[in-house]
This record gives sequence, structure tokens and C-alpha cells, in this order.
Amino acid sequence: MEPTAPLKAIERRKSKIAGWGVYALEPITKNSRIVHYAGEKISWKESDKREKRYLKQGCIWCFILNRKTVRDAAVGGNIARFINHRCRPNCYTQIVGDMIWIRAARNIRKGEELTYNYETEGGAGIACLCRPGCTTVI
Repeated sequence: MEPTAPLKAIERRKSKIAGWGVYALEPITKNSRIVHYAGEKISWKESDKREKRYLKQGCIWCFILNRKTVRDAAVGGNIARFINHRCRPNCYTQIVGDMIWIRAARNIRKGEELTYNYETEGGAGIACLCRPGCTTVI
């Protein structure tokens, strides 16, 4: 059974990195589970079709779960889909069974934007905006 609400107090608001972001409303301790990445569980084949549409909008909503399945946060997703990429993030992801957890990589201050490394190979062709001069492509 998947939790319906984040485990930590967070909110979505405009980001200085890109579009929307997710921010801590309370201090978050290193390694704490913050929120799970929700979305429809689909096959890789279906994910490839959907991602082509999403990338035209400059979005990445599909998260690889395992060799067979992907979570599509555009369908049934939650606030976690708005967490932005950063090359030096304050969060990391952990896959436990069918759950993708966003966890704190270090202590996070109240008001800080949550970020994790999407760990893509640049296939989306989207320039990283995590800091001025970043040359990463996600």
C-alpha cells in the first residue's frame, strides 16, 4: 500500500531552477524519507511513447523502477514529480520494491528547495539549469 501524503512537510511553488519546485516547510534530517514518487506503473514500451510527448513540453515525468517497469508521474503522480534535478543535490532516490523514495542526502534547512540527480544520460536533450555555467544535459 502506498502512502497518500508526504512524510515531511513540503510544498510546491515556483522554482529558481526551473518551473515548479518542492520546498521544505520544516528542517529535514539526513537520510529521512521525505515523499514517495507516485505515478502509474507502466511498461518501458509505453514509457517510450509517453516520454516523446512529454519531452516536447520540456518535461521528464517517467522514472525507471526496474528492468521492466517505469512510474509515470504525469498519471497519478504527486508532489514529488515537481522536485527538480540538480547535479549536486540535497536528496537521493531509493527504490524499495515498487516504491521510489525521495530521501534527504544531508540535513535540509526549512525553506530550501529539494533536488535530486535524475541520473539520465542526456537522452532528453534538456539543458541542466542547476547553476550558471552547468554543461550537463538531462
